[in-house]
Amino acid sequence: MDNSGKEKEATALMAEAEKKMKSSQSFFGALFGGSSKMEEACDLYVRAANMYKMAKNWCAAGNAFSQAAHLHLQMQSKHDAATNFIDAGNAFKKADPQEAINCLNRAIEIYTDMGRFTIAAKHHISIAEIYETELVDIDKAIAHYEQAADYYKGEESTSSANKCLLKVATYAAQLEQYPKAIEIYEQVGTHAMDSTLLKYSAKDHFFKAALCHFCVDMLNAKLAVQKYEEMFPAFSDSRECKLLKKLLDAYEEQNVDAYTDSVKEFDTISRLDQWLTTMLLRIKKTIQDDESDLR
Repeated sequence: MDNSGKEKEATALMAEAEKKMKSSQSFFGALFGGSSKMEEACDLYVRAANMYKMAKNWCAAGNAFSQAAHLHLQMQSKHDAATNFIDAGNAFKKADPQEAINCLNRAIEIYTDMGRFTIAAKHHISIAEIYETELVDIDKAIAHYEQAADYYKGEESTSSANKCLLKVATYAAQLEQYPKAIEIYEQVGTHAMDSTLLKYSAKDHFFKAALCHFCVDMLNAKLAVQKYEEMFPAFSDSRECKLLKKLLDAYEEQNVDAYTDSVKEFDTISRLDQWLTTMLLRIKKTIQDDESDLR
């Protein structure tokens, strides 16, 4: 069956569902098993939605799942309603990101009402990802990652919470909200250094925290590096700590070439990602600005 055939079948199923709905709302329909008619209508909407999905008509699929969700709410089937809202959100993701967010938010309301915070957190992450990639609204993405982290913390899922918080820190630093980023990197780093499994990643978190300090003030960065070495002696031997010390020396000497050479040398062994490159360039710019102020 080609796509137009599937669309026709889906449209017929939608019409049948509407008919069931109307008959369930009529006086006689309500007397003779109105709720079972509503259940049948729900099934028809879901079947129609799946047909629309096969035909790649994402908006129509999303609408059909939404109709099923609203019916389930009328019948007090909260769990089924939430599942349909998620299905609707996933369909709308491909065609209408804002509507996808609306559907996912409805599902989150139901899950939090039921005390299912871990599932709610997972869907807050989905919304954050839509804001990141489709709608490019970083402030809203941050808010949803923070909400997810809160729910995970409440359910004692610290590692899931930390994953969300690291996303927040990445964006906060890019938006020059350094104190917020530093607080998260230090918190996650401290948690990691106390865990045998995560110990190795602690140095990365402290490295990022120190770079955020450096973007604000060189003296702060110097004190932060000392603090991290005391807290986590293994940090002293890391390449990240050695790089920070070279950068601090270069900054004190206002030596842009030494700064650039240290970064290049580090990059030959550990490739710098986009975030690190951005931060290191911001710090380098402050050396160059200081140099021009002196001239």
